[in-house]
Amino acid sequence: MQKYIIALYIRLSLEDSKYDSLSIENQRMILNEFALSMPEAENAEVREFVDNGYSGTNFERPAIQELLELVRANKVDCIIVKDFSRFGRNSLETGYFIERVFPLFHTRFISVSDSFDSSRFKGDTGGMDVAFKYLINEYYSRDMSVKTRSAKYAKMERGEYQSKICPYGYQKSADGRIEPDTEPAEVVRQIFQLAADGNSAAAIARHLTAQRIPTPGEYKAGRGNHTHDISRTHGVWNSSTILRMLDDERYTGTYVIGKKTVVEVGSNHVRQKDREKWYIIPDHHPAIVDQEIFDAAQAKLTRFKLPNKKAHEYPLKGKVFCGCCRHALSRTSNKTSYYHCRHSAGVEGMSCNGMKVLVAELELAIFETLKGQIEQLICPDGILDSAAASIKRASEYEQQLSDLQGQKMRLYEQYVSKVLDADRYRQEKAAVDALILRTKNIYASVIAQAKKEQAQHEEQVQRNQIVRELSAADGLTQGLADLLIDRVYVYPDRRIEISYKVKDIFSDVI
Repeated sequence: MQKYIIALYIRLSLEDSKYDSLSIENQRMILNEFALSMPEAENAEVREFVDNGYSGTNFERPAIQELLELVRANKVDCIIVKDFSRFGRNSLETGYFIERVFPLFHTRFISVSDSFDSSRFKGDTGGMDVAFKYLINEYYSRDMSVKTRSAKYAKMERGEYQSKICPYGYQKSADGRIEPDTEPAEVVRQIFQLAADGNSAAAIARHLTAQRIPTPGEYKAGRGNHTHDISRTHGVWNSSTILRMLDDERYTGTYVIGKKTVVEVGSNHVRQKDREKWYIIPDHHPAIVDQEIFDAAQAKLTRFKLPNKKAHEYPLKGKVFCGCCRHALSRTSNKTSYYHCRHSAGVEGMSCNGMKVLVAELELAIFETLKGQIEQLICPDGILDSAAASIKRASEYEQQLSDLQGQKMRLYEQYVSKVLDADRYRQEKAAVDALILRTKNIYASVIAQAKKEQAQHEEQVQRNQIVRELSAADGLTQGLADLLIDRVYVYPDRRIEISYKVKDIFSDVI
């Protein structure tokens, strides 16, 4: 006989960690005490799932995902949480799981502090009481997000808020404020002086590389800060890094913060704000560069922005990379346009130094490769019909499960109204439960098959689109490149490696 499985779910967000009553230890103690008091606990297996440091506003949490997978596999009989907010603060998603998913898989849901046990609500969800708790939890989460942001902005206005990350050339002092870091601060002064003397960003980058001065990422990594990926740096400074530094007003002692804002509360999407809405605090910290040098560097910098310049689109725009150093190749716009590795331009020892490939030659090679392998894109017929049949079967089994649940409910009503005695009720209920279990297993199998066939159908549709585009095209087009190609790696020996968006269709090397 299969053991009764009880899952204890614990969640603690960064905000919740301020309250002892919500600590992981406190939740664990409450849930274990409750589980031990249940009659089912005598022969049950108790498993624990913990999400530490995750928000309850969504279900993108590793432990909850693992738990839900076990529910779908019919391997969880009961879930216990301290309160609804531990399971989730999004009213729609939380309600969907408690009201639709768990009943389908016969998973009991218990919220200890809310005195909610789904086994007591036959086909119901706990009424208005539970609905209000959903909404209150969601409102609380949004309200805390707004208050946290407001408090941060108030600190910005007073000049108290500082980012945890210091710009290159600075470090955190003992009191938590920023102060110049002697060695990189001298490099910053050198960069601004070279710019003020009329050197371009590319020339400054070559000069620093030749001096073997560690890049900002390499310097931080050398001091134990491995935030940045320096695997592709190879000691080479980029002109884009120089330009960002020359534009940074913080080197003059002026603190600038609040340049971006989130699109909406709870979102990770940000947008740039207008300068007048930034928080700019003069004389906030010691300057590394005098204002005169900063202004002189700004005046000497050559800007290559042309007003109303017509933007050109190229089939491989943003897709061509160096196979040696893995940096994006730059494209020249001449009569004989070519790609070249700008990253290694100032380092003669690098294998990709001086590497060039003609744009037309590269596009033709890729297009001919795609055309030559078009036969591989032909897909078998019948997948769509099979997927539709599986979806129809799944719908039929879903209806059967619904009918069986209704039959089970009617048996209970007959038992309560004394139409059936206890023995007869248990006997007929056991027969219905067995039928429900068999139907659920078949339903799960049919659903899995339907998903597989639907995925195959979508892949077939995508491949057919590729076939049509390839057949109609005279050369590599923007649409074809966007549809098929993720990246193209070019090597000094003229070898070209293609990383496709559609996997397992082509070989990767030309």
